[in-house]
Amino acid sequence: MEPNEYTTEQIMLSLLLALLAALFFAVGLVFQQKSAMEESGDEALKAGFLLTLVRKPVWLVGLLGTGLAYAVQAAALGLGRLVVVQPILVTSVVFALPLGVKFTGQHVGRREILGAIAVTGGIAAFLVISDPSGGRDDAPFHQWLIMGGVLAGVAAVLVLVGMGRRAGLKAALFGTAAGVLFGLVAALTKATVDRLDGGLGAVFTDWHVYALIAVSVVAFALLQASLQAGALAPAIATLMAFETIVGGAIGILLFKEQVRHTPVRIIGSVIVLAIALAGLVLLAGSEAKAEREAKARVEAQARDQAVELA
Repeated sequence: MEPNEYTTEQIMLSLLLALLAALFFAVGLVFQQKSAMEESGDEALKAGFLLTLVRKPVWLVGLLGTGLAYAVQAAALGLGRLVVVQPILVTSVVFALPLGVKFTGQHVGRREILGAIAVTGGIAAFLVISDPSGGRDDAPFHQWLIMGGVLAGVAAVLVLVGMGRRAGLKAALFGTAAGVLFGLVAALTKATVDRLDGGLGAVFTDWHVYALIAVSVVAFALLQASLQAGALAPAIATLMAFETIVGGAIGILLFKEQVRHTPVRIIGSVIVLAIALAGLVLLAGSEAKAEREAKARVEAQARDQAVELA
């Protein structure tokens, strides 16, 4: 757990890989949503929901996209700091919105575009202003345990609040819950990748990889429930924003990655994070449109079933 320094080449490569991961995430999430939207909201949190989705070829294409994204993200985390890599992933929103229009037929208006720009720009500006440095490879187990317990509790509360809400708000709350857990997944991924220097034995005899698998499954299920709500912009923006925020917080609190604390930088950080938060509010407020679209899909499915029975 010695301080970890990175070369300029490593930092630049980690940024490029993070951007590529963001593109893969966008493609994968849009295709996963295309399939998830075909299922009812009542099924989204049931144990068999993932088994239903895995039978859909389009969803499997999306799974391949997100799988590639996680692999590239892991490579980026192996080369760079958590607090540097994670904010780049927010650009998934920029890639995902036009893809959502094309492949899922969703309406993306001025509100969604402005919200996505605010979230993406705010988080990216925070990265530049904070100018992170330093860091270590891992943290003591008791610190992981406390952090994991807090984040699991936050995610559980968000899911409980999101149940039964309208489409856009449900997507935002479930997306936030998934983002919180994926922030923990990113940190566990970094700790696991850093052990690869010791060989596979060092990875599979260590607890990090098993915690990574368990948290990933829960986070992935919440992500699918968020996508099922049918509101792409709130789902992906909250997912990526809170994965970034939580990942960055873990980088600072557990990995001891440092950010600049001059008065000007603190004020600037507060301003750009407020802009990002305003963007999230805009996206969550797009629920009315998403609700109408979800209702129309349910009515269309009911008509199709009535025709088949007739």
